[in-house]
Amino acid sequence: MTVLGLVSETKRLPRLAVLVPCFNESLTIGQVIGDFRAALPTAQIYVYDNNSTDGTAEIARAAGAIVRVEPRQGKGNVVRRMFGDIEADIYILVDGDGTYDAKAAPFLVGRVLKDDLDFVNGARAEVSQQAYRRGHRLGNRVLTGLVQGVFGREFRDMLSGYKVMSRRFVKSFPAMSSGFETETELVVHALELRMPAAEITTAYQERPEGSVSKLRTYRDGARILYLILRLMKDERPLQFFGTLSAALLVAALMLVAPVVVTFAETGLVPRLPTAVLSLGIVILSVLTLFTGIVLDLTTRTRQELKRLLYLSVARQLNVP
Repeated sequence: MTVLGLVSETKRLPRLAVLVPCFNESLTIGQVIGDFRAALPTAQIYVYDNNSTDGTAEIARAAGAIVRVEPRQGKGNVVRRMFGDIEADIYILVDGDGTYDAKAAPFLVGRVLKDDLDFVNGARAEVSQQAYRRGHRLGNRVLTGLVQGVFGREFRDMLSGYKVMSRRFVKSFPAMSSGFETETELVVHALELRMPAAEITTAYQERPEGSVSKLRTYRDGARILYLILRLMKDERPLQFFGTLSAALLVAALMLVAPVVVTFAETGLVPRLPTAVLSLGIVILSVLTLFTGIVLDLTTRTRQELKRLLYLSVARQLNVP
């Protein structure tokens, strides 16, 4: 499937924008731009340089990309700036490290057009075992599994940096993250608003020799985990506070069980502080549950407003 093959169905050629956030990718950025120009000849290619010191911006400009600068460090900050600055009908977000398959881009874009999707995630299929760094595969599965358990099981590779999005998706995306956790935020945005979405497997290869990943396994993994917990609190408060309430109740029952047994046997309560503590934890458990109920009502109203904002954005430019 090609983008040009769908022009007759969409009446006009959609405006495509390839978005490439970059930080010190001088070894690969030229090839990435060339590959996507060949795959999507009608697309505008934007490279946002994030304080590179190796000449990435100069190489990208020489390769024909539109180069802009985002001084706030972090991929999330770059994505926020890109989404705010660039106007297009379809956005292709890809890393500048040369690990993603540009030849798959026409098929991903074609899927968006053919099925009227707002979000397509390019799930990674490793060409070689060296494509993933040690620990990344396990971490991706664990974090993706958490999101699947809370928000839905539509995506199996949440942390992929290869995503295709409609204008409606991009212009309704809040973009609150600052770093690599932005990929999680993108997926949750699609799941929360129940957008028409899909996941398509694409080839994923290792970085060329000399190119170094900017992802820090433990630091960025912890930040992604924190984001998932925060999103769970913000978007699923009844589930979050209900779980916390149940944990507090179990703790209280474990503490008070020996006191109840002793009272049943002797009629005495020798460990009065433990009994008082258990009662306090039970009260806290009840308050936590009601907090979740109140916040859930507030969250539903906020989600309705976000859904209305999403629906108010035209799918394509110059469309009322």
